[in-house]
Amino acid sequence: MSYPNLERLIEIVNILRSENGCKWDREQTHTSLRRNMIEEAYEAVDAIDDKDSKHLCEELGDVLLQVVLHSQIAKESSTFNIEDVAKGISDKLIHRHPHVFGDVKVNSTDEILDNWEKLKKEEKPHRTSIMDGISKAQSALMSAQKISKKAVKVGFEWPNEEALYKCVQSEIEEFQKAKTLDEKEDELGDILFAVVNLARWNKIDAEQALLRANKKFVKRFREMETSAQKELEHLSLEEWDELWKKAKTTTGCP
Repeated sequence: MSYPNLERLIEIVNILRSENGCKWDREQTHTSLRRNMIEEAYEAVDAIDDKDSKHLCEELGDVLLQVVLHSQIAKESSTFNIEDVAKGISDKLIHRHPHVFGDVKVNSTDEILDNWEKLKKEEKPHRTSIMDGISKAQSALMSAQKISKKAVKVGFEWPNEEALYKCVQSEIEEFQKAKTLDEKEDELGDILFAVVNLARWNKIDAEQALLRANKKFVKRFREMETSAQKELEHLSLEEWDELWKKAKTTTGCP
C-alpha cells in the first residue's frame, strides 16, 4: 500500500524549507509554529462539533501540515524525521494494545483502559508522582480535569455528589469574603476547580460544556444585535433583559 499524496506533502514541505523555497517557511521554528499547532487542532475540533466532514478533512490536513513542518525542521538539525515520528507512534500503539497485537485477554473497555495506564506507567519510569505528565500548554480547564481524574484514580474523591455541591457553595462563600484581588483570584480558582470536579462526577467534559456555553452565548448575542431597535449602548437593563429572553426563544438555545 502506497500513500503518494502523503509523500507529495512531505516533498512540498521539503521544497518550501529549502534555499530556493519560501522565505516565511524557512524562518519558522518549533517555537514560532507553536500557536499554529494549537489553533489548527481547535479548528479541527470545531469541524467535528459541526459534524462537517468536508471541513474536518480540510482541517485535519492543516493539522497534518504542522506535523510534517515540525518533522522537517527537526530533520534539518538531525534530531528526528517524519519516519521517526511514525515509528514512535506505531510502536506505542502496538505496545499499548496487547489484547490486539499480543495474547492478553480482556473482557471490557475498563480493562483495556487499565492495561493502557499500566503500560504507560512502565514506559515512563521517570514519573514518580501521580501528577506527572500533565501538559503545561493545555488550557487551565483541561488541566483541571486531568488533575482531578488523576487524584480520583488513587482514591482521593468526594463521598457523594451532595458533598461536591457543598464544596462549590463553600468556595463561593469564601470568594464573597475575599478582600484583595489576589485573594479573590485564589478563591475564584477554587470555585472553578470545584465545578470541574462536579462536571467529572456527572461524566461531563467541562471543556466541552464551556465551549457549548460560549457558542450559545454568541448565538444569542448575535440575535440580540439583529433584533435591537436602537444602538446597543443605549439599551436599558429592562430592554437588555427583554432582548435576551427573546433571543433564547428565537435561537432555540435553552
